[in-house]
Amino acid sequence: MHIKTIIRNACVLTMDAQDTILERANVLIDGDVIVGVGPEADFADPSGVREIDGAGKLVMPGLVNAHFHSPVNHLKGSLDSLPLEVFMLYESPALDAAAMSPRAAYVRTMLGALEMLKNGVTAVQDDAFFVPAPSPEIIDAVMQAYADSGIRATVALDQPDVPELEKLPFLAEMLPPKLKADLAAPPPMDAAGLLGCYDHLIRTWHGAEGGRLNAAVSCSAPQRVTHGYFAALDDLSRTHDIPFYIHMLETKLQRVLGEEKFGGRSLIRYVHDLGFLSDRLNIIHSIWVDDADIALIAAAGSVVAHNPISNLRLGSGVMPFRRLRDAGVPICLGTDEAIADDAINMWLVAKMTGLIHNITDPDYERWPTATEVLDCLIRGGARAMRPHVQLGRIAPGYQADLILLDMDTLPFTPLNDLKRQLVYCESGSSVRLSMVAGRIVVENGKVATVDEVALRAEAREHAARFAVNNQGVVDEAARDLQPYYRQMYLKAAGRQVGMNRWVGDAAPSSEHQGIDKG
Repeated sequence: MHIKTIIRNACVLTMDAQDTILERANVLIDGDVIVGVGPEADFADPSGVREIDGAGKLVMPGLVNAHFHSPVNHLKGSLDSLPLEVFMLYESPALDAAAMSPRAAYVRTMLGALEMLKNGVTAVQDDAFFVPAPSPEIIDAVMQAYADSGIRATVALDQPDVPELEKLPFLAEMLPPKLKADLAAPPPMDAAGLLGCYDHLIRTWHGAEGGRLNAAVSCSAPQRVTHGYFAALDDLSRTHDIPFYIHMLETKLQRVLGEEKFGGRSLIRYVHDLGFLSDRLNIIHSIWVDDADIALIAAAGSVVAHNPISNLRLGSGVMPFRRLRDAGVPICLGTDEAIADDAINMWLVAKMTGLIHNITDPDYERWPTATEVLDCLIRGGARAMRPHVQLGRIAPGYQADLILLDMDTLPFTPLNDLKRQLVYCESGSSVRLSMVAGRIVVENGKVATVDEVALRAEAREHAARFAVNNQGVVDEAARDLQPYYRQMYLKAAGRQVGMNRWVGDAAPSSEHQGIDKG
């Protein structure tokens, strides 16, 4: 149904090129598009126009969660902080016991979508992995949840097509024969099967819901896929002009992997040499990069997805924010998954972005400003999505993906500087309305698209059933491998790689001082 909406007398953070803030203005929305912004903006014919009182409120573009993994929405708070390589034993084991039904996948996807919408996130990039492997039914369940929730979503299938043993250094020489054979087994689905799943995703869902839902591609990480599959994904990305998600140099171990497996090349250099570094890439994390890597990223026009809370939760390190910005690399922000940034709250991500880099450089003039953080949060996220519509600005011609915040709340009392208080004070508690493509999906804390109480009850039922029937198998498999993964992790941690991305006393503890320092 075509709806016209006017938000009257609001303060407007436009996020235009001049970073204009309008102290008192109207915002006109016709269908899914903003058609007018300003003090005098109004519809010539007021009949059939929905009016929203914006007095004392702030209108701004909706937040973009530019990196997310929905398939562990049900596992928030499940694990202590662990290094990525150990963490993944519990998070994404390639076991049939870790599989969930399409209905459970729908519910867990919806949980994350609603949490984001209620906190003012109107768009998400979901790098969805499936254990043990995807299927048309499970893909449809995820996409239907995004369709029903009302959020804007761009979704990829994050799956490897090489054995576990080939993705990591040192393990082959550490493992006993039985475990080594297990990890040398082929993955549950080969490249042909995965490409068939992509064909279903793109044919069925790309451009669905009036363009609100779209496909992306993902190789997970370059060391996790064959060259042929990597090339096929790059071709899909180019043909459909869709984002390509790729995790690179998230951990020091991945830096060491390049030395061990790719002839001393970093993963960035390896992807560049393959010819796959492009402006369609979302390079996720980009922590253990050097200046040569940053130059390659900048020359290719790739976007870097920064996930500072997840990086702290998993001890991965601190991304060189200023070096990337100085090189002209676009940066977007993400929560990562609900088991590594358990809150799924982009306001907290923004605040951490504004804080963590302050302890990496004594020159305070190089610390992130609130204006830069908001640029990454909104404009950077819109850039990463490669949308075929305009996002990330309150201006005519842009999609009506916006949020309304109450300024008569503690985070804004007294109001000293809007941008700083958005970054450092707001937690999502002031969000009163979330609109996506001109449709109000959350208003005054109530979700308009689904029975949230019933959904939460069903989510608890699915989680309890999984814990009883499957969790023990998953935990036992992880426990068997963990000692060897710990040994591998510590060996890589002791290697000198010409940089440090940890803060404080970053040297290995005394009991591991003798482990391979390169």
